[in-house]
Amino acid sequence: MGGLLVTLGIIYGDIGTSPLYTMKAIMGENVPINEEVVLGALSCIFWTLTLQTTVKYVLLTLQADNKGEGGIFSLYTLVKRLKKKGLIVPAIIGGSALLADGIITPPVSVSSAVEGLKIYNPVLDTVPIVIGILFALFFIQKFGTSFLGKFFGPMMLTWFGMLGVLGAIHLGDDLGVFKAFNPYYAFHLLSIHHEGFYVLGFVFLCTTGAEALYSDMGHCGRSNIRVSWIFVKAMLVLNYFGQGAFLIDHAGKTLHNLGAEGVPGNPFYLIMPDWFLPFGIAIATSAAVIASQALISGSFTLISEAMRLNFWPKVSVKFPTEMRGQLYIPSINWLLFLGCVFIVWHFKESSAMEAAYGLAIVLCMIMTTSLLGYYMVMKRYNPALIIGTILVYFTIEFSFLWANISKFHEGGYISLIIAGLLAFTMFVWHTAKRIRSEYTEFTKIDNYKTVLAELSNDTSIPKYATHLVYMTNAQLGDEIESKIIYSILQKRPKRADIYWFVHVNVVDEPYRMDYRVREIMKDDVIRVDFYLGFRIQPRINLMFKQVVRDMVKKGEVDITSRYESLNRNNVIGDFKFVLIEKFLSYDNELPWYERIILDIYFMLKKVSLSEGRAFGLDSSSVKVEQFPIVIHPPEDISLNRIDDPNHITYS
Repeated sequence: MGGLLVTLGIIYGDIGTSPLYTMKAIMGENVPINEEVVLGALSCIFWTLTLQTTVKYVLLTLQADNKGEGGIFSLYTLVKRLKKKGLIVPAIIGGSALLADGIITPPVSVSSAVEGLKIYNPVLDTVPIVIGILFALFFIQKFGTSFLGKFFGPMMLTWFGMLGVLGAIHLGDDLGVFKAFNPYYAFHLLSIHHEGFYVLGFVFLCTTGAEALYSDMGHCGRSNIRVSWIFVKAMLVLNYFGQGAFLIDHAGKTLHNLGAEGVPGNPFYLIMPDWFLPFGIAIATSAAVIASQALISGSFTLISEAMRLNFWPKVSVKFPTEMRGQLYIPSINWLLFLGCVFIVWHFKESSAMEAAYGLAIVLCMIMTTSLLGYYMVMKRYNPALIIGTILVYFTIEFSFLWANISKFHEGGYISLIIAGLLAFTMFVWHTAKRIRSEYTEFTKIDNYKTVLAELSNDTSIPKYATHLVYMTNAQLGDEIESKIIYSILQKRPKRADIYWFVHVNVVDEPYRMDYRVREIMKDDVIRVDFYLGFRIQPRINLMFKQVVRDMVKKGEVDITSRYESLNRNNVIGDFKFVLIEKFLSYDNELPWYERIILDIYFMLKKVSLSEGRAFGLDSSSVKVEQFPIVIHPPEDISLNRIDDPNHITYS
């Protein structure tokens, strides 16, 4: 029971607050209420929740779990084993669209809830109130949300209970509303009514939170989501149908007529008894804050995964609590806040924001469907089932996309611009990393065993460190970057008692934390490979210390200082990390495409986290060395030597 309560608090904030604005958006402010439109809209809502949320996400997509974790990046890490070209495209577009949704959802949800206050004061400017609530929400992120999280479940249980009761009370206003269970009314609205397809763009608002069901699977578990969804869907349907019955009972009127003087009515608040309105507004605002919190936390997790998959520049990640998986990323937190403030300031009211809402998330759903198809192929599902599933959901989701494109000029362009900028950043970062790796030169360590051993014992060279540690990108255990060898032997000979090479492998399992030690040369060269899940932060400073402690306990290494005076007193030797940072050399003849990508990459790198901080290394023991990246060097320059300067003619 406790797990189900936690699931209500974490998973359903976004989709659970959709009754605040969906029916209001569908009906419009000044269009007379038409029973045919209401029944068609309710039928569309019911079957969208059934086909899109229940069947696609709750039944099908939740099957694609990566060691219990979900989300589009988790799905990508599963299907990339197929080695198919282009899989990165839906992953980047889907992840960017989900982040864009994280910027748009909080303003829409909070504004819709707070605008209930206009019932008491029609001229109230809600913009400062909404921005104030959002600022408080983003400000508390740095303290962690484990304390607040204890109240999310009970609060959302209260919210869904309120939805169901309010809807059930009004079902008696017009029992004909139950006809909406018949999909005929949905087809009738979409195929015959002249506003049907336009209405579909607003119907989509009822399922925008479906992607969160999959993204947050790791926090709650598949079975808890499936069981709790039965209750959540029942409450949502009751509320939507209650709003529909109320509207049919007032057919011929407009929401503008039904609202307070000068303020269009919102069916969500219109079905509340007058005495309950203050409580309803307070509960709705709390639910909207919880919905926003879920998307903010989800954005932190998404960016953390993107960094580990080389989709996003390295940024500072903090761990405000001991709760597993809870992160705080300051730069993303305030970037989201500024985005939310811009949305509120630009659109002013929730009715205007609804145009920007939905266009990005439908792109995310299409990308998830694409990757889900590859997952079904990988798991050897029946080909007929695969083709049928993909065709059905591409038809549904491209229909939603087409309907939402009609809102492009009304504000939908905002969400596409945000998603486009995020996707461009991910594309540039990943492509630049690939270009760099293609031209990184590696060499066999065996070729340098003798010289490293002699250097380690060459007393004519001052000792650089007792333990010298290099971070390496070499995947093969018997290789090392040529730049590292150059750094040790030529840039400045670095004599050390033990040379350590540390490599971090990002694996598909989300929370794996393993390591492997290989002694390349007895008491001289040691390689450590970490195998970390894509949701694990590489705090190498702490992890490396743990590895060394384990090796000391097993008698595999002696870390006592080799200086005679310190050795006699059992003083531990010093550890020095050396990081190789690369910059783009001017001595390159690159294709224009690669040049642009790398130029943007190095601009982003200037504002991103340094390699040392990204690996969680202590800055006092880190040495950074700069090396140029020389890719496709130009041909040798033709210069002629002359010996007699008297024959030179100066212009």
